[in-house]
Amino acid sequence: MFEISLKGFVDLVFSLGLFLNAVLFIPQAITLFKTKNAQGSSMITFFGFNVMQFFTLWHGYFAKDYLLMSGFLLSFLTCGAVTLQLFFYRNAEKISL
Repeated sequence: MFEISLKGFVDLVFSLGLFLNAVLFIPQAITLFKTKNAQGSSMITFFGFNVMQFFTLWHGYFAKDYLLMSGFLLSFLTCGAVTLQLFFYRNAEKISL
C-alpha cells in the first residue's frame, strides 16, 4: 500500500500550489490578449506581484530551494505576461486618444 509521510504530503501540496499559483495568471493574460483592453486591471497590483516573485525566486536560489525558485520563475513569467500586456494596452489607449 502507498504510504506518505506528513513531510511528503506537505511537499506535494506545496509543489502543486506553486504550479497552481503560476497557472492562475493565465486566464487574465488570455483575456487581455483577446480584448486588447486593460481597463479594470490594476497594473500596480501585477507589478507588485512581479517584484515579490522576483525576490522570492532569488531567495530560492540563494537558499538552494530549487522547487521554490522554479515555481516562482513560472509565476514570474505568467504574471509578467499580464504586466507587460497591461503596460502595452494602457499605453496604446493613451496614444490612440
